[in-house]
Amino acid sequence: MNENEEQDVGAGEVSPPVDAAVEQESPPGMKWYVLRVASNKEEYVRDTLLRKVKIEGLDDRVNRILVPTLKEKRMKAGVLKIVERKLYPGYVFVEMACEDDGSIAEDVWFLIKETTSVGDFIGSVGKPTPMPEHDVVAMLAASQKAEEQPSLANLGVLIGDVVKITDGPFESYEGEVDSIDERSGKVSVIVSIFGRSTPVQVGYWQIEKVEE
Repeated sequence: MNENEEQDVGAGEVSPPVDAAVEQESPPGMKWYVLRVASNKEEYVRDTLLRKVKIEGLDDRVNRILVPTLKEKRMKAGVLKIVERKLYPGYVFVEMACEDDGSIAEDVWFLIKETTSVGDFIGSVGKPTPMPEHDVVAMLAASQKAEEQPSLANLGVLIGDVVKITDGPFESYEGEVDSIDERSGKVSVIVSIFGRSTPVQVGYWQIEKVEE
């Protein structure tokens, strides 16, 4: 799968949505570890490991397995798409319980190492280094929730309204809505650039109405 592949907003049968997973609390004795994997095989490794963990009954040793992504909105052929971008290409995050000496339990280690496209954990061979708590917090926080696709109907913007551009090269500019193309999702906003009134085209998800 490509790094910037268009996704259906929702989960498959194998794993829960990242949003649901990040809201869980870590079970006692489990820590997060970073697993190196082949590029563009992150989701394959995650889904395969989750299946194998369930089949082998190792849920008490391995909990969450995440491939954090950032969900972005893009317009393509006049249709708004939610596109997922992997935040850490080449890595999968595994929450698991290690032995008292820091080593991975033999059955868990075999399950992971026998999975195609898997490399090594960050740390010593056989004894991965747990992620610092602040890195765990940052990693989980970076996995943003998928936003519902906005629409002109719920945006409540009409021609003549004053709006603020919230994204793109004209971010923070304010101006008056000059025209609205519902089919393409484009809005023309008259803004002042170098003292001249200039129309700029933006997507309706890139603006917010300025309340009077």
